[in-house]
Amino acid sequence: MDADAQLAPLQQFREDVFGALEHRSNAQFHLLDAITTAGMVPSFAHLSLQGSFLHRWGSLYAALTQGKHDIQRLRAAVGRTLLPDAPPVFAIDTSTWVRNDAETSPGRGFYYHASRHSAGKPVVAGWSFSWIAQLGTTQSSWTAPLDVQRVSVEGTAHQTADDQIQQVMTLLHGTTTPLFVFDGGYDPTRLAKLHHAEKIAVLVRVRRNRRFYFDVDDRPGPQGGRPRVHGARFSCQDETSWPAPHQEHLETTSAYGAVRVRAWSGLHVKSGQDVRPGDNSAKTTYSGTVLLLEVSKLPRETRTPQAFWLWWRGPGTPDLALLWRAYTRRFDLEHTFRFLKGTLNWDKPRVRTPEQAEQWSWLVLLAFTQLRLARAVLEDARLPWQAPQAQGRLTPSRARQGFAQLLPRLGTPASPPKPCGYSPGRPSGRRSPPATRYPAVKRTA
Repeated sequence: MDADAQLAPLQQFREDVFGALEHRSNAQFHLLDAITTAGMVPSFAHLSLQGSFLHRWGSLYAALTQGKHDIQRLRAAVGRTLLPDAPPVFAIDTSTWVRNDAETSPGRGFYYHASRHSAGKPVVAGWSFSWIAQLGTTQSSWTAPLDVQRVSVEGTAHQTADDQIQQVMTLLHGTTTPLFVFDGGYDPTRLAKLHHAEKIAVLVRVRRNRRFYFDVDDRPGPQGGRPRVHGARFSCQDETSWPAPHQEHLETTSAYGAVRVRAWSGLHVKSGQDVRPGDNSAKTTYSGTVLLLEVSKLPRETRTPQAFWLWWRGPGTPDLALLWRAYTRRFDLEHTFRFLKGTLNWDKPRVRTPEQAEQWSWLVLLAFTQLRLARAVLEDARLPWQAPQAQGRLTPSRARQGFAQLLPRLGTPASPPKPCGYSPGRPSGRRSPPATRYPAVKRTA
């Protein structure tokens, strides 16, 4: 394929993105290219030193404080870059932007963090963002992020995921049944209540001590009375409660060795969440399929493999071969989080308001999408001590290293800055009042 034809999707994406930037569009677009090429920087202001950022350092902050964009047009532009050859499998998970000491930043809450502790507990104050990304056909450090939304302190991650799923269904136009994969922390009952729940498939990891119950016949017994709601108990940690599996899948792979998947259908969760006095809808049970995934080894022999319990709900019969691969590929999103934070500086700026954080998060998502579209044509700009990588198979970090060489060929739809003199600064004798303090919100039961 001709080189210009390979660059056409990326150039069209850049045109679509620039058309969706409404205010401070030139500064925002130049900042987008600076994010893509800079790599890890000591501070947010260092992005102004990149050659692709033609403005002064003050325009960095103006792009976030005054910049605006059309969110629907951005979602449509990113949606047109869906992986054409990959199945409609999407991963949803949250990541926390830590803001422990940002007392002047509103909208902060307390969230779980695996590696950072506060007062001896894995809980930090900050903003939580929900990301949704399409997964590839094989395990890779590449995913296709489609949307990022902040989880408000008044809402929940389930509500934000519901909104993101509706956005994806709009992109797919109902042509296929997508599969959405969740890690632990999401409740199966709440996922069963999502919009379009009958048109999508959901796969979520559950705890090893979780209990399920088989469905029962709604007909009353010979003595009459109220029908039973729950059938026989199914305990994940009690093997004596497991009947013969309704489905079973066996295969051998080079990465995981012998893979065994067992499935029991017609199981639901007994949950007392979201129950209100007089609410009869809380008695509704949502049946699904419980899966037990067991492998004989891990790709990297760092620890002994453990069994995973999963819960699936969707139309038709579950494809066990697809489901276990989809869940293992869900971890690719963790590699994306690490690259966004460690290389694209997602949580580096010390912005004050959550709106600025949302603006910045979208710019980082667009920068990652640029790298994903460019990796097929980028040449390996490796450092002397790095092993070579084939063209088209570059990792995100190596694609970032070579993107600066591609910018002259791409061009830019943004206009160069116009000289406007120097700012007069703060008037003499004027003193700014202390900023308002906002304590982090602690959610109560």
